[in-house]
Amino acid sequence: MNKETIDPKDARMYVISYNTLRRAVGILGMSLPIILYFVHLILDGDSQLLNSISSYYHTRAGNGFVGVLCAVSLFMFSYLGHDTKDNLLGHLAGIFALGIAFCPNNTADSKTLINIMHLTSASLFFLTLIAFSLWLFPKTDQEIMSKQKKNRNTVYYTCGFTMLGALLTIALIMICFKHVEWLMNLDPVFWFETIMLLAFGISWITKGQMIFKDIETI
Repeated sequence: MNKETIDPKDARMYVISYNTLRRAVGILGMSLPIILYFVHLILDGDSQLLNSISSYYHTRAGNGFVGVLCAVSLFMFSYLGHDTKDNLLGHLAGIFALGIAFCPNNTADSKTLINIMHLTSASLFFLTLIAFSLWLFPKTDQEIMSKQKKNRNTVYYTCGFTMLGALLTIALIMICFKHVEWLMNLDPVFWFETIMLLAFGISWITKGQMIFKDIETI
């Protein structure tokens, strides 16, 4: 009985498509703050930064906020890693992204159920992204790690610890310093969320070999 064989050209096409998926996730993540700011500027005529990225949900840029998160969620559900752990984390990230999108934050009362669900979804979403960067992405099946793989691992670890540090800083600000007026006027939550999204994006476009690309992809 003949076994079905895959033409090398077809295999290469699948690899390119898979890396393109990773790049798309990364680019969407990095572009979210920029999209929200300029849509808010154009449609609402307001150049003032809001106190967090989630706050743009309550502006005319809200559709962009939900749309980008739904796209990220779709890509995450479509993500197929090397094993069950990769797939599970991808699916969880997709669920948490939807939680962020459809459980909007409540700026008036942080103790409402929907606000708690929003903050929980956001925290768990970034924790799964941190797990990708610090745990799954650096893995390799090669006995001798290539120079490009070592470079990519450096990017993964840098991005993962950057996200972790920014997430902890936001938690510290919200617990201990949210009533410090001069600090909150600087919109620190927005900036640290932006840092996390940039680190997330860089990590994923690196996994998609947009940078430090291997000479051979298959």
